[in-house]
Amino acid sequence: MGKKDGKARKNGKDGNGGAGAGTAGNGGAGAGGAGNRGELVEHVVETTNIEQYWELGRRSHAGKPPTNYRYVEELAKLQFELLKLQEWVRRKGLRVCVLFEGRDAAGKGGVITRIAQTLNPRYCRIVALGTPTERERSQWFFQRYVAQLPAAGEIVLFDRSWYNRAGVEHVMGFCTQEEYEDFLRSCPQFEDMLIRSGMVLVKYWFSVSDEEQERRFQARMQNPVKRWKLSAMDLEARRRWVDYSRAKDAMFAATDTRTSPWNVVAADDKKKARLNCIAHLLGQVPYHDMVPVEIDLPPRQGDHGYRRPSFRKQKFVRAIY
Repeated sequence: MGKKDGKARKNGKDGNGGAGAGTAGNGGAGAGGAGNRGELVEHVVETTNIEQYWELGRRSHAGKPPTNYRYVEELAKLQFELLKLQEWVRRKGLRVCVLFEGRDAAGKGGVITRIAQTLNPRYCRIVALGTPTERERSQWFFQRYVAQLPAAGEIVLFDRSWYNRAGVEHVMGFCTQEEYEDFLRSCPQFEDMLIRSGMVLVKYWFSVSDEEQERRFQARMQNPVKRWKLSAMDLEARRRWVDYSRAKDAMFAATDTRTSPWNVVAADDKKKARLNCIAHLLGQVPYHDMVPVEIDLPPRQGDHGYRRPSFRKQKFVRAIY
């Protein structure tokens, strides 16, 4: 066992900070602390452990993992491959657009975070549009989404997308029946146009069971740190579970095409869903290893008479840690 490997295993039972002494030592197991801060602590520990595994993350391609894999090790390897993918996209001027859709609390945000976590934000953008303005409502429906599409060398991750029209807008009555039906007719044509232009379009639907969504909603309601994720719209959507199921079935029937298929991610297990989604995404764009070569750090310029001004003239942030 390597030194880094051993250090990571001290942080948790499976090297992911999800159990064991690592989380308790960071305040996640105190009285009342586990419920409120546990997820934040777990995310910090996960990120720290991933950095420790970077040296192990040099697998040439995201192949089938071993049966005894550790979540953090696999995530580190996949994120290393994402770096190679991004560099290939940048060098070749590709345009990659990824849509993330699914039930509320299905884990879309978690996988988007893990994908973007180690990538250069200049070339990887997350798009999560809010409620359309009055001006946007008067535009062609797809117009505000077109403005967010990737340019050459970019990867854009849509945290919900134009499929709002087929889901929340339809179920909640925010669009007319005519607008809804027009969307189902025109959406495949719109996506075919994007693909014919050379764009790589990948669509994911995160599928979560009724029972698991209930559990996650209850966890959010009981945890002040996560409560912001719940809105009145989410609660109403929960009440209309069957209506959303029918809307999703109709959406798939109209838009799950050969050229632009839906890729369904089983999301009851969040960590497996993240790994499976990232591994699949890596397979959608053939890429070569374009990791930047190591460089020598040049010597720093000499002072040549320069004198640094007194620190007392500068306003420093108070050191409380």
